[in-house]
Amino acid sequence: MQVPHNAFVVVADGRKMLFLRNEGDAVHPNLQVERKREQDNPPDREQGTDTPGRSFSSVGPGRSAYEETDFHQLEEDRFAAETADLLKKRAFDNDFEKLIVVAPPRTLGELRKHYHKEVSDRLIGEIDKTLTGHPIVDIEKVLIDAE
Repeated sequence: MQVPHNAFVVVADGRKMLFLRNEGDAVHPNLQVERKREQDNPPDREQGTDTPGRSFSSVGPGRSAYEETDFHQLEEDRFAAETADLLKKRAFDNDFEKLIVVAPPRTLGELRKHYHKEVSDRLIGEIDKTLTGHPIVDIEKVLIDAE
């Protein structure tokens, strides 16, 4: 994938986001970190307080358990929505013309739900990979190798 000079690259998952800018050219990217944010999101077992509720079924015998809320996943989805909101603000400020987003499939799907038209219009590529824990040089290589 060609990464134009001055393109904005967002590498995110449900707990960490990196805002990068390509200071290199389209063939030889040189990504520089503009912003980094991480949130503390403990596992669901540490966030939930009770076991799932139960109800009596009026149709048929027995009880039925309600599905337990996954607080960890809810927080990751909220973080993705917050990332999309930051992208919208930067798009309105004309902070970038070209955008590439790298995120795991679930986070990418959540981001897409919240993209504003201004963000979507500037989006030139998406890569569904988890790269938030990788060094910048690895992120550059994945971008170059992507089609």
